[in-house]
Amino acid sequence: MRRRRMGALHVGEQRVSFQQQQQQQQVGKNGHGHGAVVEEVHGLIRVYKDGHVERLPAIPDVPCTWGTTALPGVIARDVVVDRATGVWARLYAPAAAGRVPVVVYFHGGGFCVGSAAWSCYHEFLAQLAARAGCAVMSVDYRLAPENGLPAAFDDGLTALRWLRQQASYTAASDDLSWWRARCRFDRVFLTGDSAGATIAFHVAARLDQLDSLTPLAVKGTILIQPFFGGETRTASEKTMPQPPGSALTLSTSDTYWCMALPAGATRDHPWCNPISGRGAPRLDTLPLPAFLVCISEADILRDRNLELCSALRKAGKSVEQAMYGGVGHAFQVLHNYHLSQPRTQEMLAHIKAFVSRASR
Repeated sequence: MRRRRMGALHVGEQRVSFQQQQQQQQVGKNGHGHGAVVEEVHGLIRVYKDGHVERLPAIPDVPCTWGTTALPGVIARDVVVDRATGVWARLYAPAAAGRVPVVVYFHGGGFCVGSAAWSCYHEFLAQLAARAGCAVMSVDYRLAPENGLPAAFDDGLTALRWLRQQASYTAASDDLSWWRARCRFDRVFLTGDSAGATIAFHVAARLDQLDSLTPLAVKGTILIQPFFGGETRTASEKTMPQPPGSALTLSTSDTYWCMALPAGATRDHPWCNPISGRGAPRLDTLPLPAFLVCISEADILRDRNLELCSALRKAGKSVEQAMYGGVGHAFQVLHNYHLSQPRTQEMLAHIKAFVSRASR
């Protein structure tokens, strides 16, 4: 069992050979005395009959200083957000002086795997800080199934409370002065990919649960391949072919939702299906900020993402959408398509333009 704790969880740990992984996986299949495997996403997570959870080292964690922060000219540091829950964040900012908009980012992973310390997110968010010219707060939230929804949504609000505290901080100098000095706290954007985009959406919908955002101002929400579902399948969910090693298949999607939602809930739960789910609040009643929705053409979630854009527009919300051809789910962090690199640069340009327009 790889236990999550504050900081870069696996940094400095000895790498495991393929043969060792195979042996460990076989032992895992035999149960370690925890009984049968009842839920599994191959290569990422197993849940046993007694509730024991095993996460596999699919992607390495890296320290905030790794690779000179992936790009020169970007500074990164880790910080505790809430000691009680273990929530922490990795902060990024351009090294150059000057105040820039703030992106609060939630990583993907079906609510069940992933980390702000994963190398793929470290690289992508360092690029985002450099290319889009923004400060980034990458939130490491609690994971399901140990902490089922709405724990991740609650952690998102906790992250905003922490950010509000930083915006109100008056001390002359401390360990975070370098980051605060680069932040325009009146230009905040809630952002995430996959399940992280779902968190960003639900945090945006719950902003009224905060007593006050002042001096923060949330100017927009950027949803990258948002992970939503429903009992009725869309056309892309039913027919979109997925290559071997795809980041998200229909069965994987269903497994993640099974582990994340309350026991007995279906995919029409409003946390999964905010458009037509039973009990979902009407979108026109929510004080949602402007949206940029980034959609992958070869993603099984393509049609559901398009439905979300349509529903938000019908509710009177400001929505921009961008479609990325020839790539699938999580291409910008996994680089698993031959067009990943140019499409990632397109995405960063779209995010930069959206942040610039919404900040006016």
